[in-house]
Amino acid sequence: MSKRSTIVTAASVVVLLAAGLGYRALQRTAPPNPAPTAQSEPAPHASLLYGRITTRDGVTLEGRLRFGGNQEAFWGDYFNGVKKANPWAALVPPDRLPGARRPFEIFGFELFSLSDPVDMKRPFMARFGDLARIEARGRDVRVTLKSRTVFDLDRFSASDFDDGVRIWDTLLGVKSLDSLRISSIDFVPASEAGPAPARLHGAVQTAHGVFTGFIQWDRQESFEAGELTGQSGEGSVRLRFGDVNSIAPESPETSLVTLRDGRQLRLNNPRQLGKDNLGLYVDDPRYGRVLVSWRAFRHAGFTPAPPGPAYDEFAPGHPLTGTVVSRSGQRLAGRLVFDLDESESTETLDAPAHGVDYTLPFSLIASIALDSPTPLITLHSGEQLHLEPEGDLSPNNAGLLIFVDARTTPEYFPWSEIRRIDFNRN
Repeated sequence: MSKRSTIVTAASVVVLLAAGLGYRALQRTAPPNPAPTAQSEPAPHASLLYGRITTRDGVTLEGRLRFGGNQEAFWGDYFNGVKKANPWAALVPPDRLPGARRPFEIFGFELFSLSDPVDMKRPFMARFGDLARIEARGRDVRVTLKSRTVFDLDRFSASDFDDGVRIWDTLLGVKSLDSLRISSIDFVPASEAGPAPARLHGAVQTAHGVFTGFIQWDRQESFEAGELTGQSGEGSVRLRFGDVNSIAPESPETSLVTLRDGRQLRLNNPRQLGKDNLGLYVDDPRYGRVLVSWRAFRHAGFTPAPPGPAYDEFAPGHPLTGTVVSRSGQRLAGRLVFDLDESESTETLDAPAHGVDYTLPFSLIASIALDSPTPLITLHSGEQLHLEPEGDLSPNNAGLLIFVDARTTPEYFPWSEIRRIDFNRN
């Protein structure tokens, strides 16, 4: 997420104001985009974020929501933050927590070794469709999932809440709210579902596969009304994404753009159509969401979009359960906490493969096998993915807790001792 930062340099600012506002000032890098008029935006629709905002002075607003100016707008988008604490780490004996071993040597002889403990602070990421409520609580941001699980996020760390929210109130029109004005946000289905907005949708091809679903071009443009710009032989060109049939890169700075009427343009714009593009999000139902890097991108063909999932289509999550098989042959079943962090089916396993970053909800995963250098992920659909040992599958994974039967003390397995994890399908 982009963080805009404003430097506050007023010598007369009192300490109390600095304590309340300082963390926001350090995260702003540019003025927010001007709010469009209500008439220029799509009507409320089931696939668009919708909710009730209660401000600190007691005013209640209801309508369509968009976070961070022009960022998260759909139930399938992700809300990001940083968890304030990790309660699972306290259940592991300190001497068993993983860490980087640093030998202390003199004249080539190792006398002893030191270990740097793994940072137990964890990011929070959940689809907006999985959230019930967000509320400001002093130095914390409390997030409640539909499953009623509660997470307290660090208000002083970067989060999507701090980016502010724009709301299209059904009576008062468009309002842009700074997070410091917001007391709580309750997510609810749209009270009136209007015409479906034209969302970007299509097939994104890489050298190793094709991903199909809703698209966010450059991690931001998600509507057909969005603008694509570049330089052609005839000068500057500005296009609506809705007029584009396909895009294929030809060089680090240029792409071939085919319009719906059959015309083709070679446009130069490294930021949108070249090496500086931040990548394409694709909401592929097989995998949840993937991020296709520009280096892996080969072709995008745009097709008419279905309406998109409504808030009611996101069922509440449930605790992760399954079976762990250790390398020594031990086999235990119970409730699972993956990487001393993920404990719900709506949370995700994040790892790359061939320039594509996968964000797989655990509800889709049947098993993880670690018998080979490349972890093998088997989905409940039967499809298998060889993901790279990075992200949540890296050797720095903090390991796994399993609560067996009614035991009060869970079993702990370091990542290096795990051979296989099988997840129950609830």
